[in-house]
Amino acid sequence: MGIESGQFNKKDEKGVQNIIAPAGMEVEPGYLKLGDKFAKTVFIFNYPRYLSSGWFNSIINMPELMDISIFVHPVDTVLALRNLRRKTAQIEAQLMERQEKGLVRDPVLEIAHQDIESLRDQLQQAQEKLFNIGVYLTFYADNLDALEKLGEKINSIFESQLVYVKPAMFQQLDGFASTLPLNIDKLLINSPMNSGPVSSMFPFVSVDLTSDEGILYGINRHNNTLVIFDRFSLENANSVVFAKSGSGKSYACKLEILRYLMMGIDVLIIDPENEYQKLAESVGGSFFKISLTSESQINPFDIPIVPKGEDPADIFKSHILNLTGLIKLMLGAVTPEEEALLDSAIIATYESRNITPDQPNFMELEAPLLEDFQTVLESTEGGKNLAKRLERFTKGSYAGFTNKATNVDIKNRLIAFSVRDLEEQLRPIAMYIVLNFIWNLIRADVKKRIMLIDEAWWLMKYSDSANFLSFLAKRCRKYYLGLTTITQNVEDFLESPYGRPIISNSAIQLLLKQAPVGIDVVTKTFNLSGSEKQLLLEANIGEGLFFAGLKHVAIQIIASYFENKVITTNPEELLTQQQEKNG
Repeated sequence: MGIESGQFNKKDEKGVQNIIAPAGMEVEPGYLKLGDKFAKTVFIFNYPRYLSSGWFNSIINMPELMDISIFVHPVDTVLALRNLRRKTAQIEAQLMERQEKGLVRDPVLEIAHQDIESLRDQLQQAQEKLFNIGVYLTFYADNLDALEKLGEKINSIFESQLVYVKPAMFQQLDGFASTLPLNIDKLLINSPMNSGPVSSMFPFVSVDLTSDEGILYGINRHNNTLVIFDRFSLENANSVVFAKSGSGKSYACKLEILRYLMMGIDVLIIDPENEYQKLAESVGGSFFKISLTSESQINPFDIPIVPKGEDPADIFKSHILNLTGLIKLMLGAVTPEEEALLDSAIIATYESRNITPDQPNFMELEAPLLEDFQTVLESTEGGKNLAKRLERFTKGSYAGFTNKATNVDIKNRLIAFSVRDLEEQLRPIAMYIVLNFIWNLIRADVKKRIMLIDEAWWLMKYSDSANFLSFLAKRCRKYYLGLTTITQNVEDFLESPYGRPIISNSAIQLLLKQAPVGIDVVTKTFNLSGSEKQLLLEANIGEGLFFAGLKHVAIQIIASYFENKVITTNPEELLTQQQEKNG
C-alpha cells in the first residue's frame, strides 16, 4: 500500500519539530535561555557612507557559534525615484534657506544632495537597484557573562568599521525567529541600500592569495586558484612552519627554496638531518658537514665585519654577547659571577691579539681560537674551574669542531650546513656557532636572502640559543633577510618564552598536518576555528593552512615532476631514481 507524499510530511512535521526544538525556553527582555544555552539577537541600524568589499568577513569568520540573517527586500524603482525626488526637493529647499539667511554652508546637506542626485541618475539608467536591508545576528554562550563579553566583542568589530548595532530589546523572540532558516523577517528593521553596498555583504567570500609577483606556493583548496605570493612584500619576510613528522614540511620548504633561487634570491640553511644535501648538490650549492672529524671548520671567535654606517664598538659588543651565550651553552649552568668572568675573559682574549674596536682595521687581524680563551681563563682569578670544564672542547673528545680556524668557502648562492653527524648534545652548540657565523655574513653584505633553520626546537631547548633566534627574528628585516623556522615539536617551541615572539615576528605561517596531542596548543596560538582545527588533523601530506599577513587559505603544496625529483625524501621514489640512474 502506497503512502501519499503530502500525508507523510504532515504527519511527521511535529515529530521533526520536537526533535530539533530545545527542551525549554526562557524569554527575557535582553536575551533568551534555550535549554542550557543563552542567546542574544542584535540588529544593524546604522552604516557608514561607504562600505568596502568584504567588510562583513571579520564577523562571518569569527570562531564563535552564531546565526546571521540578511534580508534583502527589493524596492520598486518607480517608487524609489518618487521618494528620492521628494527628498531632493526638501534638501534643496534647506540649502536655499540657509543661503538666503547668510548662514555658514552645511557640508552634511551638500554631500547628501550629491549622493541622492548620483543615486537618482544610476536608478534612472538601470545601473543600480534599491533595496531595504535587514541584518540580524544571534550569538550564543554558556552563561550570561560570556554572552555579554561576546556581545562587546561583536560591537567592537562593527564599530571599528563605523557600523553600529543594537540589541532587539523586548523583541528577542522575534529576533531569534528571524535568524532561523525560515525566511521570515519578524523584526522588519531595515535600512535603504543600493546594489553596490548590498553586494559588499555577500557572505560566501573566498580568500585569494594571488599576486603579480612572487612564487607559487600551492593551490587554494577552496577555489582551486594558485597561491602566488612574495614573502618580501609583507612587513617582514619571516615565516614559521609547524607540522608533525612526515607531513611534508621539509618538502614544502625545499620547494620554496628552489623557486626563490630561480628568482635570484640567495639561501642559507641549517640542516640537522642532511635533508638538504641533494638539493644543494643539484643546484650547484655548497654543503658543509660540521662534525668532530669534518674538514669544514668554523671558528666561533672569528672577528665580525663591520657594515657601512655601523659603529664598530656596537658590533664588537654584540659579538661578545653572542660568544658569551655560546660558552654558556658549552659549559651548562653558570652563576652570574661566572658569566661576568666569561665576559671579561673573552674581551681579554681579543686584547691579547691587539683586537679592540678602537684599533684601526681590527677586522683584518688574525682571530684567536677557543684554546686561547681557555689560556686566558686559566690565568684569571676564579677562572680555573671554568677553564677545566672547557677543556673537552679544546683538547678532549669534542675538540674537532670548535677549536680550528674557519676554512669554509661562502661564495655561493645556496649554502647549507649539516650537523647530523654530531652527537645529540653537541648539535645545539654547532647550530649556535653556524647561526652566529651566518649572522655576521648577513650583516657584512646586505642583499635579499632567505635563512632556513630546520628542527628549530633544538635551539629553543636552551635559553641562550632561543634568545639569539628571537633576536634574529626581530632584526633580520633590517638586513633584507627572511628567516624560516621549521619544527615538529610545537609544544617545546611554544614552551620557551622566546617561541611566541618568534611567531609574532613572522608574517607568514604554514601549518600542515598536526598530531592530536599538540592540536589544542596550535588552535589557541593561531586562533583557529573548529573546522580549521579538523582540517589540520585530517590533512593529507602537503595539505594545511597558509597564513600571509591577515589572510589565510587552505593550501595544497604541489611540485612539478622535475622539482619533485630534486626535493623528494620518499624512500620509494629515491630507490626508483637510483635504479634509473644505474640503468
